[in-house]
Amino acid sequence: MKILVPLKRVADPDNANKVKIAADGSKVDTAGLEWKPNPFDEYALEAALRLTEDGKAQKKRLGEIVVVTFGPKDTEVTLRAALATGADRAIRIETDDDDLDGLVVAKALKTLIEEEKPDVVVLGKQAVDADTNQVGQILSELLDWPVASFAAGIQEEDGGWLVAREVDGGVINVRVKYPCLVAVDLRVVTPTACYSLKTDKGFKYHEGVRFAPLPAIMQARRTPLATKKLADLASDTPKIQYLRYEEPPVRAAGITVADVDELVDKLTNEAKVL
Repeated sequence: MKILVPLKRVADPDNANKVKIAADGSKVDTAGLEWKPNPFDEYALEAALRLTEDGKAQKKRLGEIVVVTFGPKDTEVTLRAALATGADRAIRIETDDDDLDGLVVAKALKTLIEEEKPDVVVLGKQAVDADTNQVGQILSELLDWPVASFAAGIQEEDGGWLVAREVDGGVINVRVKYPCLVAVDLRVVTPTACYSLKTDKGFKYHEGVRFAPLPAIMQARRTPLATKKLADLASDTPKIQYLRYEEPPVRAAGITVADVDELVDKLTNEAKVL
């Protein structure tokens, strides 16, 4: 089985207080921000690793995982981290962040997928910076592939996957046949969420994503990466334009009320929510 996993670097959401906006509101100043892989994409990579191995013999890869990212050269850190974790090959699409939106990324991925011919594309349900949740659905439409989004669990079957999708009020199980696309949610990395046919169902993974051992990290630093130009994969320009950025208004401090009557009065006459 061959799985392609798109990865995106994002500003560390734990350091959101460091985000600054240019004085004219034209852009977000990323200087000083720390970059890390989009968490949902990390979950996608972990799912791909579990589905191409026997859980009891994780050092032996039973399929191929190709990771891809879009951006300048410094995004290669994200790819090398994925290689150290267990991915087999990595591709960087040379571009600037300002040249991308969900549609451009999906069209470029479509071209790349037609070249690579993976059985499955596994990606995060969304990126935590823009939170648009677009690429998976657009890409499935462009490829005319079945898609299972918000995947909380994946079980490999002959010729396809049984995917547990999170929906309002619970979980729905759907079957997708190869080739297909799966967009994962955070519960996909719980101990019993993902199993290949080779992994015994009594086996339990550790919670969350795995960490790369030091020898693998050192080897990944020397591994050659493939590079492609965005213009060779998609010629479109972004359809989405950000006109202005501004910080949210400062919230007023809370107050203490004496009793329920005063609370109801303020909710009715000041907050006007009743």
